[in-house]
Amino acid sequence: MKKIDWYILKKFLTTFFFCVFLFTIIAVVIDISEKTDDFAKSGLSAGQIFTQYYLGFIPFIDALLFPLFVLIAVIFFTSKMAGRSEVIAILATGTTYNRFLVPYWIGGGMLALLLMYSLAFVIPIANVKYTTFQARYVNVNSSYDPLVENFQRSVYFRIDSFTYSGIRNYDTTSKVGGPFFMHRVHNDQVVYNLRAQSIQWDTTAKKWKLTGVVERTINGVKENVKTQKTLMLAFNFKPIDLSRDEYTKDKLNTPQLYLYIQQQQLRGTEGLSTLQVEEYRRFATPISVLILTLIGAVIASRKVRGGSGAHLAIGFVSGAVFILMDRFSTIFSTKGNLPPLIAAWLPNIIFSFVAIYFYRKAPK
Repeated sequence: MKKIDWYILKKFLTTFFFCVFLFTIIAVVIDISEKTDDFAKSGLSAGQIFTQYYLGFIPFIDALLFPLFVLIAVIFFTSKMAGRSEVIAILATGTTYNRFLVPYWIGGGMLALLLMYSLAFVIPIANVKYTTFQARYVNVNSSYDPLVENFQRSVYFRIDSFTYSGIRNYDTTSKVGGPFFMHRVHNDQVVYNLRAQSIQWDTTAKKWKLTGVVERTINGVKENVKTQKTLMLAFNFKPIDLSRDEYTKDKLNTPQLYLYIQQQQLRGTEGLSTLQVEEYRRFATPISVLILTLIGAVIASRKVRGGSGAHLAIGFVSGAVFILMDRFSTIFSTKGNLPPLIAAWLPNIIFSFVAIYFYRKAPK
């Protein structure tokens, strides 16, 4: 790292964090203006609203617009350097264009790692605050009612590769349901059957309590029947696995999300595209930071008439197109047949070709 590298890297990071700070203030002001009535109806103080809502909202909105912030920051300070002929002076010393881009790669890599860690562990914690407040105070008049949606007449799922179960009239609020049944299959034959009048989650023992239990063990033509008034079992599913929470994918950190998807696939759950897109995007979005860093550096390093205005216009348009493409690919995956992996990586793939095109056209 030479002085010029530190110079560019310092400008990169300071401009980026200034953009984050500025746009965060704007986002908070706009959000306050939209939710003033909801805040007033909640009866919470300003301090409570900040700790219970905005400590979750700010990381959420910053992570959502993180790649756009990077693109704008790179274009802004690089365009200023180009306008003052600093880029020309750097290249005139014999520095190759690829060498000139090294501090951009370093800065983009640092921010990509920061975003990857945040998406994996920090943002889910913030989303717990944000989504809880949304469901309790903001979306109370929406058509989505968690109590209604989560009261399910029938819940059928797989416990493992050979065990199938179901619960009738399960209520996620009280964590009680029944009747309950479980079948274990071996070589296409039922070898074990369990039925219970009711099933309830025991919060103290962290197990399921079954009442009115009838167990049947089948071995060929022989059958062993056993009845019990109560039975405590430690199944590998928990109440959260039986609930319909539209914010589940946002609250789970990456390891938890991965295990949750694996469990749901094992149980034969359908409609996992939303969860899978979220899983793949947590790795794809940090890569988009590197791609947009390169695009911004290549576009803004050219000295043009009109200064930073033209560069910033291109940056805003590019960022808007990237975000729209990301949203559309998600919709096509969750509502259509687009594979989740392709949906998460499609914007990066397309913008990689855009970055290559701009790089080849850049004056070196």
